[in-house]
Amino acid sequence: MRIEADDKLDFSDVLIRPKRSTLVSRRDVDLNREYHFKHSKQSWSGVPIMASNMDGVGTFEMAYALQKSKLFTCMVKNHQVEEYLVRKELLNPEYFAVSTGTSAADFINLQEIIFKNPQVKFICIDVANGYSEAFGTFVSRVRQQYPNHTLIAGNVVTADMTQELILRGADIVKVGIGPGSVCTTRIQTGVGYPQLSAIIECADAAHGLGAHIISDGGCTCPGDVAKAFGAGADFVMLGGMFAGHNEGGGDVITEYYDTGKRDFQTKEPILEEKKFVEFYGMSSSTAMIKHHGEVADYRSSEGRTVRIPFKGAVDTTVKDILGGIRSTCTYVGAPTLKQLAKCTTFIKVQKQFNDVFLTKH
Repeated sequence: MRIEADDKLDFSDVLIRPKRSTLVSRRDVDLNREYHFKHSKQSWSGVPIMASNMDGVGTFEMAYALQKSKLFTCMVKNHQVEEYLVRKELLNPEYFAVSTGTSAADFINLQEIIFKNPQVKFICIDVANGYSEAFGTFVSRVRQQYPNHTLIAGNVVTADMTQELILRGADIVKVGIGPGSVCTTRIQTGVGYPQLSAIIECADAAHGLGAHIISDGGCTCPGDVAKAFGAGADFVMLGGMFAGHNEGGGDVITEYYDTGKRDFQTKEPILEEKKFVEFYGMSSSTAMIKHHGEVADYRSSEGRTVRIPFKGAVDTTVKDILGGIRSTCTYVGAPTLKQLAKCTTFIKVQKQFNDVFLTKH
C-alpha cells in the first residue's frame, strides 16, 4: 500500500483565469481542429466533441444530427451489421466510430460490420477497465487486422497505461474511470481518478508519443467542456449532456404535477406537464438485462438508472455547448480551439458559482 500525497483535481476544483484578449466577438473563434493519427496515418477535421457510445446517446439519429455540425458520434456497441447496412448512405464516415467490446462475439460482429461497410474509418474499443492485459492484447489484434483504421481505446486514467495502449496500436486513448453522471464505479469499487488531473497527465503522455486522448465523462455544463480542452484533451466525449433528446430514442415519460393553484372558473387543480427520458449507465443492471438478459452472478451493477428532463432536439444543446466554448476562448484570448490549452491557467477554488437559487430549501 502507498499514498500519493499531491493534489488531484476535478472540474469543480478549478476555474480558468481570464486574460487580455484582442478578440472582438465570439464569432471570431474557430472551433475546428485538424488531427493526424499516429498509426492509421489518417487525417481528420471537425469540432472535436463526441457523443458517447451509450444507449440513448450513441444512436444513428444522433450521428445524423451531430455530423451536420462536424461533431462525432461513437455508436452503441450493440448495433448489428444489418443496422449499418440500412443506414450507411446517410452516415458520414468522418464523424462516427463503430464501437466494440472484446469478446469473441464482439470481434466477429466488428469484422462483419467493416467487411460489409468498407467506408468505416474509426473503431472504438471500449471497456470499463482498460488495465487488463487481455484488453491490450485485443487492441494489438485489432490494429494488426485493421492497420489503416483509426483506433480509439479505453478507458484508462494514468500516463503509463495511456502510453501502453498507444504502443499497442491505439491512435486515441479514452480517459476516464468513474466520473460519469450515471456511473457508480467509484461507489462500488473505490477506484477512480479526478478527471481534470487524469486529462492533464494522460494528454502529456499521449502527445509525447504523437497520439491523442479523449476526455470521457464528468462534464456537467459547457464550462466543464472548456476546462477539458484547456487541460489538453484533444476530444471531449459527452454522455449525460447529450442524453434526453429526440435523437436518443427511448420512451418519453409524461407526468403531471399539482401546482397548488386552481382554475378561477372551474376550481379544478392546475397541473403542470413535465416530460422525462430514462437514462442509464452501460454497466448498470438496466443495461446488462437489456443487452445480456441478466446481471451475471460474478459481478455487480456499476451504473445507475435515472429519469432526466426531456430536452427536445439536440441542436439547441449543441449551440449552447459551442457558444460556451467560444466564450471561454474570448475570455483567455484564444482565437482557435487549438490555442485554448496554451492560453489556459487554472486556479484552484473552493466554490465555482453562486448557487443561491439552485439550493433546495
